[in-house]
Amino acid sequence: MEEEKSHPETTKIGLEMTKIIQNPYDEIAEKQNGLFNFSFPASLDWLQKKGRILFGDHFTVFAEDHELIYKLLVYAIGDFENTARHNLSLKKGILMNGPVGCGKTSLMTLIKAFFPEQKQYALKSVREIPFEFEKEGFKVIHRYSNLAFCNSPYSRTNKAFCFDDLGIEQPIKYFGNECNVMAEILLSRYDLFIQKGVLTHITTNLSASELESMYGGRVRSRMREMFNLVAFERNAKDKRV
Repeated sequence: MEEEKSHPETTKIGLEMTKIIQNPYDEIAEKQNGLFNFSFPASLDWLQKKGRILFGDHFTVFAEDHELIYKLLVYAIGDFENTARHNLSLKKGILMNGPVGCGKTSLMTLIKAFFPEQKQYALKSVREIPFEFEKEGFKVIHRYSNLAFCNSPYSRTNKAFCFDDLGIEQPIKYFGNECNVMAEILLSRYDLFIQKGVLTHITTNLSASELESMYGGRVRSRMREMFNLVAFERNAKDKRV
């Protein structure tokens, strides 16, 4: 495939992984001199097989998405050379933008397995958060920011999140006062990003101007610092059809 020819056959990362079921590090990576080597075609094949297990036999990795997938893969495994070549910073999170049904959620679900264990994120639907806030109040903001820690019972490392479908949530009132819950969570996570380098990832259908309209200029400004933009083409097809 043309997309494959334009990329290196392998890419490397020097780290050890804890064995888990259906882990690409166990199944397709070749380890040499302490580095894991990934073949891009083998990674595409792994994504398709895993995608069909999770989402059904209709799941397909489309050729037109290979360039975007390549960017996500080199970012996930921490390939400094190739992330820099694609203007991505490993110190920032991913903001994946694209039209409805183009595959944003599926890809962020699958790509997670290529991240080192300590950088893997929890995928959270933004639609659910306002309902939690309505029941529990402001502690929900802390749950997804400064009080969200990794799974180890003694860990004080803040957890990475991927907030799925930012912008789909409904406005919420708490004791009669309107609160933009996701704006507050993003501002809190910005503080963690500045203080500790904690990463946040997002999927959204909204444009930059729509994000600013919904969350305000202050949040939009901070998002520029926090995220690498990885975008589908505007005319990307709805893969659910």
